[in-house]
Amino acid sequence: MTQVPEMLKNPIFVALALIVLLLFAGEMLSPGFASPTQIMRLLIVAALLGIVAAGQNLVILGGREGIDLSVGGVVSLAAIIAGNLMDGQNAGIPLAILGCIAAGAIIGLINGVGVTLMRIPPLVMTLGMLGVLQGLLVVIRQGIPSGRAAPGLSQFVTKPILLGLPGIIWLWVLIGLFLAFLLSRTVYGHRIYAIGSNEQAARMAGVPVAAIRISLFALSGVFASIAGICLIGYSGSSFANVGEQYMLPSIIAVVFGGTLLAGGKGGYTGTMAGAMMLTVLQGILTTVNIDESGRQMIFGATLLLLMLFYGRGKAMRA
Repeated sequence: MTQVPEMLKNPIFVALALIVLLLFAGEMLSPGFASPTQIMRLLIVAALLGIVAAGQNLVILGGREGIDLSVGGVVSLAAIIAGNLMDGQNAGIPLAILGCIAAGAIIGLINGVGVTLMRIPPLVMTLGMLGVLQGLLVVIRQGIPSGRAAPGLSQFVTKPILLGLPGIIWLWVLIGLFLAFLLSRTVYGHRIYAIGSNEQAARMAGVPVAAIRISLFALSGVFASIAGICLIGYSGSSFANVGEQYMLPSIIAVVFGGTLLAGGKGGYTGTMAGAMMLTVLQGILTTVNIDESGRQMIFGATLLLLMLFYGRGKAMRA
């Protein structure tokens, strides 16, 4: 039987290869799709998704079928909070950042406590939190758009600041370097892999399983809130449920990047490549006039296919 080349078993290589193929296909369908300007726009959009997926990645690595379905609601809430606190003024940026991160951390802590101490399944807990956040958004906005991004934030997200790249790209790179260091070079990172691989063994070895899992959900909330802040800088203003588009793609990016849904194996580098691949794919779907419902169907089918290939065997361990 012919063996599969080792490089084809590497999710990062596969994602990068697909990115090149998708860019080529996009250029064939719409000349200019792979132009420098368009690629820069795709990088910005990929960074937004990648920042959300950073927190999702940590939660999934922690095991026990950990998935955070509330990230879309946190992104939406952070975008609204940021817009109202800034209201178009640069002076409001620091308060907006602090307020959004605090809100995201609190929501994440509640999720973590519910999952860890109250033993509520992660899917149920975070889906319930998503419903709460959606209701809260309706109450806050009352159907009326409000709040604007500060000019400084918009420039940070969309304008080149160093080596021709916008600030959000550099922020994404820093997040990638931070998570690479955290996961590979710190005791905390090793403990994440330990509880994801075998929670009982980790507990017997003295690992504070509950505290770490709660912190993972808190970090997921923080990263989602950072993405929400950047999102309003990209769009200029917030609107209802602006963050819902990130829930499913953030999970797909993590799984496509090689992180097992059962936890304990994977990393963020592959997730970054997965986020870029999904962004290019979404750009092509938009080019061929596939509406949002159609894109969600395709993303759902993609997740099912990934589960077929990555979600078997050890990936489905208890």
